[in-house]
Amino acid sequence: MEKKKFVGFGEMLLRMSPDGYLRFAQADRFNLSYSGAEGNMAIALSYMGMPTELVTKLPDNDIGRCARRVLNKYGVNTSHIAWGGERLGIYYLERGASQRPSKVIYDRKHSSISEAAPEDFDWDEIFADAGWFHFTGITAALSPNTQALCREACIAAKRHNVKVSCDLNYRKSLWSTEEAQRVMKPMMEYVDVLIANEEDSEKALGIKASDTDVTRGQLSIDGYTALAKKLTAEYGFEAVAVTLRESISASVNNWSALLYTDGQSFTSKKYNMHIVDRVGGGDSFASGLIYGYLNGFDRQKALEFAVGASCLKHSIEYDFNLSTPEEVMTLINGDGSGRVVR
Repeated sequence: MEKKKFVGFGEMLLRMSPDGYLRFAQADRFNLSYSGAEGNMAIALSYMGMPTELVTKLPDNDIGRCARRVLNKYGVNTSHIAWGGERLGIYYLERGASQRPSKVIYDRKHSSISEAAPEDFDWDEIFADAGWFHFTGITAALSPNTQALCREACIAAKRHNVKVSCDLNYRKSLWSTEEAQRVMKPMMEYVDVLIANEEDSEKALGIKASDTDVTRGQLSIDGYTALAKKLTAEYGFEAVAVTLRESISASVNNWSALLYTDGQSFTSKKYNMHIVDRVGGGDSFASGLIYGYLNGFDRQKALEFAVGASCLKHSIEYDFNLSTPEEVMTLINGDGSGRVVR
């Protein structure tokens, strides 16, 4: 049976980062790569063998065309990309190490997608062969235009019986708590699967996890289960997935997750990770969970697959999770030795 397409709607960005762990002040050059939450997910799922598409708007210039070529390189369908606007957004990343945190600076105002219009996208055509639609709070935060487009896309997805997922992905540098809640709360009526962490839920939806202090590494499974129950009771989600990151330092994290669905709570195994590149870790969890759902995994296996996929992403440079299903299955089946494969 032909697999249904994953569709993501969001911004493609340039990532500019100094070599290694240099600080901005030390850098005399920057490494260029491409990123964007929904694009990261489309590439990860395509790399795992799933049909995917990214819907976005790119500037009609060489940089925009380079961004499209990166998506095409990894097998992502770009046939419904709109062209126009002024620029591709940029983010600058200074990678942290040990007790020094990473730092991100955004330069994405007036990006092409932030000025996209309803006539740029034919959602009925886009969703004709789709099985899953995903958007994030980052996309909604970019402008009133993208907020309206996220809503239009969700309505069209429901019209085509397409599952809708949302990663709240609250970013305080993009909008205030008040604006996030004004926009995101009404959008939740269209969402089947919600993905969040404790800050996302509190800032974007006003629902807080109890007995949790992430700065001290204190995470309460009972508190997160109660949070997922509250979210489900409030919005009627089919499932709520909560990532559980224990930040021992910028270089070492413990990583696990919780999935609440059908009145049951599932927790994954926990991985102790030495981090090569953290950015895209949440996107790889979301794409791994969707991979599990679209391939008919039971809920525990889907959760383990998502956490395992994300664990592997933390070992990969730049923002894309270039892990195969076989590599993820090897890890979640117990081989995390990292021994050379010959």
